[in-house]
Amino acid sequence: MGDESDEKQDKKKRYQPKKDQPLVLPKTAADKQRMQIEKLMRNPEKDVYVPDRPKDWKPRAPPEFVRDVMGSSAGAGSGEFHVYRGFRRREYARQMFIQGVGEVETKNEEFHKKLEENQKKADNKTAKKRAKRQKKKQKMQEKKKQKLQEEGKGDDSDSKSESEDEKDDNDDDAEENCFVIGGR
Repeated sequence: MGDESDEKQDKKKRYQPKKDQPLVLPKTAADKQRMQIEKLMRNPEKDVYVPDRPKDWKPRAPPEFVRDVMGSSAGAGSGEFHVYRGFRRREYARQMFIQGVGEVETKNEEFHKKLEENQKKADNKTAKKRAKRQKKKQKMQEKKKQKLQEEGKGDDSDSKSESEDEKDDNDDDAEENCFVIGGR
């Protein structure tokens, strides 16, 4: 009996509300959210349960064969009408679901087509600007070459004499090298 009384006392201790925190009822959605965040942040090491995203609703498949449904026509019993009404409601819901899925797919296709068109436009625009930049760069290089050639023409007499001196030096080196290699 001593063990049972100890267990009861343990349960009483566990389930007693904390006295140091007064009961606060949220007045707005923001208050509720704030309280939830505060509760989570009291013990940051504790794992937080994040529920999975709910699955999309799908209507059940239509029955292959419907028996004993007279509909709302004359001669149907009072209970048969409710069966017919339920069947009709489910069928309408199924058709609306199919239409909704079709609309979503068409909108998705239109969106992707629009994205592709925008991408093509952007690529074309980029290619055009790239070509323009390259053309401008090429013109600048041609101008540099022309400028260097013009400067080269003015100093032609000096450059020719320098190049002749270099050739003479190269000839002397060639004769020395021939002797070393075993030529003349």
